[in-house]
Amino acid sequence: MPLSVLDLAPVCEGSDVATALGNSLDLARHAEALGYRRFWLAEHHNMPGIASAATAVLIAHIAAGTRAIRVGAGGIMLPNHSPLQVAEQFGTLAALHPGRVDLGVGRAPGTDQATAKALRRYFDSAERFPQDVQELLGYFQPAQPGQAVRAVPGAGLEVPVWILGSSLFGAQLAAALGLPFAFASHFAPDAMEQALMLYHRDFRPSAQLRQPHAMLAVNVIAAGSDEEARRLFTTAQQAFVNLRRGRTGLIPAPIDDIEAYWTPEEKAGVERALACSVVGGPETVARGLAAFAARHRPDELMVVANIHDHAARVLSYQLAARAWGLPPGPVAPPPE
Repeated sequence: MPLSVLDLAPVCEGSDVATALGNSLDLARHAEALGYRRFWLAEHHNMPGIASAATAVLIAHIAAGTRAIRVGAGGIMLPNHSPLQVAEQFGTLAALHPGRVDLGVGRAPGTDQATAKALRRYFDSAERFPQDVQELLGYFQPAQPGQAVRAVPGAGLEVPVWILGSSLFGAQLAAALGLPFAFASHFAPDAMEQALMLYHRDFRPSAQLRQPHAMLAVNVIAAGSDEEARRLFTTAQQAFVNLRRGRTGLIPAPIDDIEAYWTPEEKAGVERALACSVVGGPETVARGLAAFAARHRPDELMVVANIHDHAARVLSYQLAARAWGLPPGPVAPPPE
């Protein structure tokens, strides 16, 4: 079962955006050498701790700095964009990096209502998400004689389109269109099992995909010991508490006593949101990943590691790859 990486280009306390973007490229190079299949970035706006808002631009940067790992969006929030613009952007990426570009699309705005309005698209356009996805798929088809609007680049290029979801809606749409499906179980696991059941039950083969292909995301915080991994995990726990308190900010440093940070109600909410997490030393991570995969049987796993220190984040991915037994990938070119 392949293992992949989801990155948000985290901007950490004590750091800045330029450092975050450099760290993302460094992590992608390590992921490639470690044998991870994909390196995806996600679109979020108006969030000081996430530097991947211009997702297609950052994907181009990552792809140019690596050799073979697949790069893509996990995902592009389609209500924020016209399908034609997305097709042109990812058609350009696919022309620059043939056979390496993925396009995951979601229907959430990836931001708040005020920012969605500032993006010149409105959240009610999410109701058009199925039509927008079909329009997007059409732009990747070979252009027909007399076609009034075509994506240049884009038409005739093979850009795999994934449906992202955290509810049953995305699973049903991916099944109906015969597309691969990625579920956001790393922060919204409640509907995961039912979504997988619906996707496999209702899947209709398409030109892109003959059989269903489902990917689940899981938080993996690996360190030299269980104790150190649990401490590193307090970064993600604090971030979720802060989000619920309406205090978006930079990615916080880990703390020694998370119990003193949250209320019992906040703790229950965070533990529910982060239920799909494997936290510990190498042996604990190996057992946890194996148990998660055996229980839910995805076709692919996507690893998320929200860790404050970049070196510790890289080590976490190294330990996860080793625990999973990934065969090493190609060595990335050195920075220019």
